[in-house]
Amino acid sequence: MIAVGDIMLSRVVEQKMIEYGDYKYPFLKIAGIIREADIVFGNLETTMISGRIIKSEEMIFRADPKSIEGLKFAGFNVLNIANNHIMNFGKDGLDSTIKILDENNIMRVGAGRSEEEIYKPVIKNIKGAKFAFLGFTYNSDQREFFDGEIYGVANMEIEKMKENVEKANLENDIVIVSMHAGTEYQTFPSSFQENFARGAIDAGADLVIGSHPHVVQAVEKYKERYIIYSLGNFVFDQMWSNETRLGVIAEIIFNNKKIDSINFIPIKIYDYSQPTILEGEEAEMILERLKF
Repeated sequence: MIAVGDIMLSRVVEQKMIEYGDYKYPFLKIAGIIREADIVFGNLETTMISGRIIKSEEMIFRADPKSIEGLKFAGFNVLNIANNHIMNFGKDGLDSTIKILDENNIMRVGAGRSEEEIYKPVIKNIKGAKFAFLGFTYNSDQREFFDGEIYGVANMEIEKMKENVEKANLENDIVIVSMHAGTEYQTFPSSFQENFARGAIDAGADLVIGSHPHVVQAVEKYKERYIIYSLGNFVFDQMWSNETRLGVIAEIIFNNKKIDSINFIPIKIYDYSQPTILEGEEAEMILERLKF
C-alpha cells in the first residue's frame, strides 16, 4: 500500500494543468513510483465540479472534472474525502465528486449523502485479505440537509468512531482509519489528534493515517500498531514556505494480514503542483521528524 498526504487540485494547481494542457501534470514525476501498489491512498481535498477558476488567495477548492485523469494516471484507488473542503460547493459539489470517483472506480470514504453512507467503510479485497477504510474529520459544520437527508462528512466523535472501528474489525482483516485533523503548520500533533488516533487503535484499528496540518508530523508506534499523524502535502500550491512544500510517501508492506514494515519516501513540491522525490539534507531532516 502507498499512502500520501493532502491532494489539492484547485487554485494554482488547476491553473498549471490548464497552462500545460495536461491534467496529469501534477503526477508526472511521481506516478511511476506509486501506481504499481495494490492500494494507492490519499486525502482528496478538492471538490470536482465544473465552474470558474479559483484564485490563489481563495480558501474554497474546486477542480475541473477532467482532473480525475491525473488521479487515475497516478493509480489512486481509495481516497479519503472526510475533510474541511469537500463541502465547499455544497450538495452539488459533493454529488459531482462522488459521481466522478464512482464512475472511475476510485473508492471514497468519510463523506456521503446519508448518515449510513457517511460512516460506511469501503472494503478492498487484496490477495485474500479484506481491508476496511474509515474516514473522519474535525470539521463538524461540514454538513447540509436536503429532503431529510444529511450531506456531509464523518465527524470526529470518538465514541462514534470506536463503534464503527469495532464493527469493521469484526468483519475485516485490516482496518485503516483516515484522520483529517490537527493544527495547520504545526510539526507536532495536538492532544486531540493523539487521543483520537490512540482511541482508534484501542478500538481495533491497525493503522491511522493523518492529514490536514500541511506539514509532516511524527509517526507513533502505539500498542504495536502505527499512527502516522501527518504525511504533509502531496499536491498543493503552498509554495510560500519550505515546510508546506515537503511531505512523505508511506510505503506499507502487509504480510499474513498484518503490517510487516513501513518505509517513508520524502518528497518536495515544485512549480506549485508537482511532487518530486527528495534526497539530501532536507530528506534526512524530514525522516528525522518522523521519530515520535
